[in-house]
Amino acid sequence: MLISITADPLEPQPFIGHVRRDETGAVALFLGVVRNNNLGRRVLHLEYDAYTEMAEKKLRQVAEEVAARWPITDIAIAHRTGRVEIGETSLLVVVSSPHRHEAFEACQQAVDRIKEVVPIWKKEVWEGGESWLEGEGQTAVQPQ
Repeated sequence: MLISITADPLEPQPFIGHVRRDETGAVALFLGVVRNNNLGRRVLHLEYDAYTEMAEKKLRQVAEEVAARWPITDIAIAHRTGRVEIGETSLLVVVSSPHRHEAFEACQQAVDRIKEVVPIWKKEVWEGGESWLEGEGQTAVQPQ
């Protein structure tokens, strides 16, 4: 199990290499990538902030939940903090398993749970302003 919160760019190959084993028949990779638009606005970049110690603890909890539910070989999760540009990866989840079905399901569950429980906050900077986003639909939180 590999868990990482970093301001550095995320390169998938080291994480893939970490989870891959000879008994692994499938490796599922999810990359959350910063897109150039949201809610009808042109996005310039995102900024992520985290309570690092708690976020790492919650990422590990998510990984343990996934490992308890599916017969996976290993899992690696990494999340960026700081400024993340358009096209860069902000979230990386890699799951290995003997079979593809379990790898896909486990990877999706990990991503969904990360969005639900991990204390990492996202600020969207767009043409004409910025706003903190929350929730699955990424609704803007009005500034105070």
